Amino acid sequence: MTPDLRGYDHIIVALSGGKDSVASLLAALELGARPESIELWHHDVDGGGEGFMDWPSTPGYVRQVARAFNLPCYMSWRDGGIEREMLRNGTPAAPVNFETPDGTMHRGGEGKPGRRLRFPQISGNLAVRWCSSVAKIDVAAMALRGQDRFLGRRTLFVTGERAEESPGRARYAVFEPHRTDTRASLRRPRLVDHWRPIHGWSEALVWDCLRRHRIVPALPYRIGFGRLSCLGCIFMSADQAATFRLIAPDRFARFAAYERAFGCTIRRDIDLNTLADRGRPFPAALQQPDLVRQALSPDWAGPVLTDHWRLPAGAFGESAGPG
Repeated sequence: MTPDLRGYDHIIVALSGGKDSVASLLAALELGARPESIELWHHDVDGGGEGFMDWPSTPGYVRQVARAFNLPCYMSWRDGGIEREMLRNGTPAAPVNFETPDGTMHRGGEGKPGRRLRFPQISGNLAVRWCSSVAKIDVAAMALRGQDRFLGRRTLFVTGERAEESPGRARYAVFEPHRTDTRASLRRPRLVDHWRPIHGWSEALVWDCLRRHRIVPALPYRIGFGRLSCLGCIFMSADQAATFRLIAPDRFARFAAYERAFGCTIRRDIDLNTLADRGRPFPAALQQPDLVRQALSPDWAGPVLTDHWRLPAGAFGESAGPG
């Protein structure tokens, strides 16, 4: 189903920087969305601080996409990101911050104390695989609920899940009310629909869409990764773990140290070093050290449009990530 894109006051595209989120933006534009109604939202899962889970170059890539299309881009984050949440021990979840047209707003941080002291775990249950909910889904919901500019307006929230990715995502609805929708409220009515425009697309269609629009894929794809999950994604394969250990040894060592401190491994059945021992680094990462350095740089601000488009090394490769 394609909604009436011109009937919305706001169209929010959740832009992770991954190929599917970029393709969702492009699909919305191709289907007639008014550029002046579109804004891009990016959730910084490391909380705006030192890199831990994510690729340091991703926020810069997202900002460059926004500049290329002349679209506003608003960042949001939970203080301390995933690492602070992981280390909770008798403290509430950290406050959420989100940029708006009128400045940065803050919400939360006063909830019930809780304890984690372990990495998120692989599961279809977001209470167990809490990285997605704590660092992305809940952050977006707080940003929507926290801005009165969405009250009495029609808003479309766009995300890039595809059925081909997993059986769990195959069950997602293409179009439904968003979790923040309150259109029936008499006091604070907020109409928010959730649309997944590329839910039925194959990976081949996604890459073809980026090719048509001359979009340079994010750097991790170009060094062999098949998905723009976090560098330290809990779903990482053996080859991804081996590449992680090779290109970011200090960060990998922090992960391994946390596993020992928690007495609980990321993968439950195997520790990270053993997992990495079973894999081989991606050849593209070995062959392109300059691209690796760029992918690990928080200051990256390269071009995202090209007249010499090439399918990245990671295309149609391993796509370990959330189910």
